[in-house]
Amino acid sequence: MTRQPITLWHIITGLDTGGAERMLAKLLSGLDRQRFALEVLSLTDIGPVGKGIQEQGIPVRALGMRRGVPDPAGLLRLAGWLRRGRPRIVQTWMYHADLIGGLAGMLAGQKRIAWNIRHSDLAANSKRSTIWTARACARLSRLVPARIVCCSHASQRVHAALGYAAEKMVVIPNGFDLSAYHPDPAARRAVRQELGLPEDAPLIGLIARFDPQKDHETFAQAAGLLRQRRPKAHFLLCGDGIEESNARLAGWIEAAGAGDRCLLLGRRADIPRLAAALDILTSSSAYGEGFPNVVGEAMACGVPCVVTDVGDSAQIVGETGMVVPIRAPERLAAAWEEWIAAGTEERARRGQAARCRVEAHFSLPAIVGRYTQFYEELAGLCAD
Repeated sequence: MTRQPITLWHIITGLDTGGAERMLAKLLSGLDRQRFALEVLSLTDIGPVGKGIQEQGIPVRALGMRRGVPDPAGLLRLAGWLRRGRPRIVQTWMYHADLIGGLAGMLAGQKRIAWNIRHSDLAANSKRSTIWTARACARLSRLVPARIVCCSHASQRVHAALGYAAEKMVVIPNGFDLSAYHPDPAARRAVRQELGLPEDAPLIGLIARFDPQKDHETFAQAAGLLRQRRPKAHFLLCGDGIEESNARLAGWIEAAGAGDRCLLLGRRADIPRLAAALDILTSSSAYGEGFPNVVGEAMACGVPCVVTDVGDSAQIVGETGMVVPIRAPERLAAAWEEWIAAGTEERARRGQAARCRVEAHFSLPAIVGRYTQFYEELAGLCAD
């Protein structure tokens, strides 16, 4: 007897190019279509990640809600979609979708709602609406979701302390496609030729959108310090808002004295080859990270990482990378210099160890398997 597929709808705040959005797309690409009937609902717009999901043959709809603007009509419309579609499971992603999707699900009579938390801590300079939404979710966590997925152990600890229902939480980390992200000497040579860099120039990368959470100012200050000690070092930065027209970013870089060594590439669609071209990948985030995708992706490319001690970053790199305090440009520059001084052979050895660590703990098929088991258990959790 053929089993009926489990109807599984994912509700997410938006489908631009963030880590949660990319993880959703990767998860959908790996889920068994004979086991799950999938659909994605975006509170805002479809965006580039949403278009990629559509290319997988998965329906994507957008409510067109404005970010940060309360929209009761949008919530009721979402509840109507859920009431008519009657998915067996509703999985929401990120605070705003957890709140709005959770409430809409309750209005539609949904019993199997799972939230997905992607942040670790909430710093004082987080958006006020984000802090308010997270606190509202904490109050509702015993009423709305049947289960709560956390992308990191740090997320689990922080949100349990915030008042979330700890007994409902399960940690499922991000997963990485080892066929897409892998060591690539040809990409290393090609990228350096395109950018006009010498083959032997140390290249340090920061792949992150321009956002206070990512702390580009500390990165720029550290780049200036390393520029004085290692004049041959170059820095590759890419992501939304990472352009020369960004006056704040350009000002930080110039003030640090690293203007002639920083390459600002903006949003890029070729992250695997850029990551493979690096000697060192850095995450300089000051707060909020749960499980930064770019760290796992660089490790899969055989690139050692220097990360700030935020979220699960230290646990991800383990002994294959270096961990420094937040907002400490001197420590960040010193870690880079230590990797450069270690030489190409030692970096290659650590890079290989980094890839092996991703293979052992964070491969995409293994993580998809954990989500599959989670959804199958959730499907049988409540009586219809």
